[in-house]
Amino acid sequence: MRPGISLPHKARSFAELPGQSQAPLLLSEIAGASPACAPAPADRPLALYGAGNLGRLARDFLRAVGQDFVFAIDRNARTLAARDDWAGVRILHPDDVAKADRSRARVAVSIVTSAYVPIEHLLLERGFTDIVPFYDLAESFRHLHPLSNGWFAAKFGAHDCADTARVLSAWADDTSRAHHLQFLAWRRLREEWTFMPAPVPDCDRFFIPEVAAVLRDDEILLDGGAHHGSVVEAFLRHAKGRFRHITAIEPDPANRARLAENLQGVLRGDARVTIDDCALWDNNGHALFHAGLDYASQISRTGSMRVETRRIDDLGLAATFIKLHLEGAELAALKGARRTLLDCRPIVAATIYHNDDGIWKTADWLMRTLADYRFLFRNHAWCGTGAVIYAIPQERRS
Repeated sequence: MRPGISLPHKARSFAELPGQSQAPLLLSEIAGASPACAPAPADRPLALYGAGNLGRLARDFLRAVGQDFVFAIDRNARTLAARDDWAGVRILHPDDVAKADRSRARVAVSIVTSAYVPIEHLLLERGFTDIVPFYDLAESFRHLHPLSNGWFAAKFGAHDCADTARVLSAWADDTSRAHHLQFLAWRRLREEWTFMPAPVPDCDRFFIPEVAAVLRDDEILLDGGAHHGSVVEAFLRHAKGRFRHITAIEPDPANRARLAENLQGVLRGDARVTIDDCALWDNNGHALFHAGLDYASQISRTGSMRVETRRIDDLGLAATFIKLHLEGAELAALKGARRTLLDCRPIVAATIYHNDDGIWKTADWLMRTLADYRFLFRNHAWCGTGAVIYAIPQERRS
């Protein structure tokens, strides 16, 4: 490969869902292949492609790690250039990027709401030569910044293969097997697998139809990693405003202030809603927390703020719905909720894409801990992100 020329990512499409017999075979393919991918260094001039939510995070990320970029690219460049949040940034339509810049810049694609490979192909056709997913670029700065959505799965050993195969067989439907394999193919090989009968769900994350259909009027929601309150608002829509209590957990001070403001606007001071500033973990104590990173704020050794850590079991909540989006702390939080899970049998919705716990460990722990549950896996975004495990008590279905 010539310097400055990126190797296009592979795509693979399947017409049918993988069943119990086919899923282990596809897992063996993933485990046996040799990936041609690695974190992307910032050793060339950088450009961002996509100026939506992830584009803004990518912009702020690069500034936080002291890395400049020469311009941003977006089809809506003319509109975005007039907005205050992109003030001072050179934003270009793809057609307006100079030929020399197309060959000299490393373009970090900052979009996960659409498949990556078609975007990459489109840019290659337009003369761009060095294209990488933004999260691959972010991996080169993990010593400075804890953003962990771009991790690369290490080679699977025999133990990993056996445990992952067991989890694959335990999913409640073939769609879950398809989404799990799609997740593994990206994380291990950076290949974009799609199963045509199992598209990315067109619904609110954490409220797939299987969850929305079994919500009751007296739910006690624990929203771990509440950020600005979008999940609480989605819950209120799906529950039609009927619930018993909501506890929103958000340790980041800026996020928590925005959360309180948003919930005040929606719920008008409803006493059934409380906000807690602890961080969920498997013990009660304190930990370093890296704040100020918007939805990427998290417990991390790169942080300078100390937060109180709490076990869910010690919050005094009889939660009936536990949602966890904790930037990699989900398994620790679940282990700190064992008694609550067994006593209250809540619905569980937990993200698993921030570290390699998502390969099999989080699912395996839940499957071993919770009897008579239905377990589902859904990808709500591309590039190995947006993956959520759902655990639904079987008695809810009746």
